[in-house]
Amino acid sequence: MVKTNLFHSTNAHKIVAEMGRFSLLEYERDMSITPQTASIAFFASQMNIRKKQVIAELNNDGGVILQAGAMQMMIGQLQAATNIKGAGDLMKKFIGSKVTGETMVKPRYQGTGLLVLEPTYKYILFEDLANWNGSMVIEDEMFLACDDSINMKVTARSTLSSAVLGNEGLFNTALVGQGIAVLESPVPAEELITIDLEKDMVRIDGSMAIAWSSSLEFTVERTTKTLVGSVASGEGLVNVYRGTGRVLVAPVSQNYGIAIPKPTK
Repeated sequence: MVKTNLFHSTNAHKIVAEMGRFSLLEYERDMSITPQTASIAFFASQMNIRKKQVIAELNNDGGVILQAGAMQMMIGQLQAATNIKGAGDLMKKFIGSKVTGETMVKPRYQGTGLLVLEPTYKYILFEDLANWNGSMVIEDEMFLACDDSINMKVTARSTLSSAVLGNEGLFNTALVGQGIAVLESPVPAEELITIDLEKDMVRIDGSMAIAWSSSLEFTVERTTKTLVGSVASGEGLVNVYRGTGRVLVAPVSQNYGIAIPKPTK
């Protein structure tokens, strides 16, 4: 039998989100600092830059798949195994890792106990695949963990234009099945915009979509019917997601072109 204070709020940390077997532990204050770094830690905390840890609770009711190297502690009767089923599966995963940038081997954990992941400053998203019609495409290096009822597949662009002109690459990782996926987002959840489409479309000027339903058709198109009109409008080409499904957009993840107000005299 194991007892722990992981789920108890303290002066340093508390649980801020839960979904399925997963919980998110956030360190509100970084107390393991030196006097020289105290001011930096204080202002970082005020801007929501805080250490976080994902905890998965297993009760012999299925397993969890992790990104390689993400495990920090296995508390209780847990066992780990690779997700390699044979030589053919090894080659398939090797090729998939090369085209998507994901690690080839992702360990699977099962048993009874708590699985604690390494701390991170990245922003964590819990996504139920039921809200994505059972399949979602994610940007490279976003995967952190998921229920083992979810399969990871490599998905290719349906058109060359969407790969070359859309600045999204030729291949992406698709999560397929039922369960909870844990993702690392470039921005906090509060800044994300969720767009649900029903036989409709959304046009996005740039590669700001970080996840979308596999059911959506992704193309790159002109903003107007003619090339001259698109150039004249100043928008040029846009990424288009068409059909029925969901798109997750990080509209302020690329701030380089945002105009900064000039200070008044």
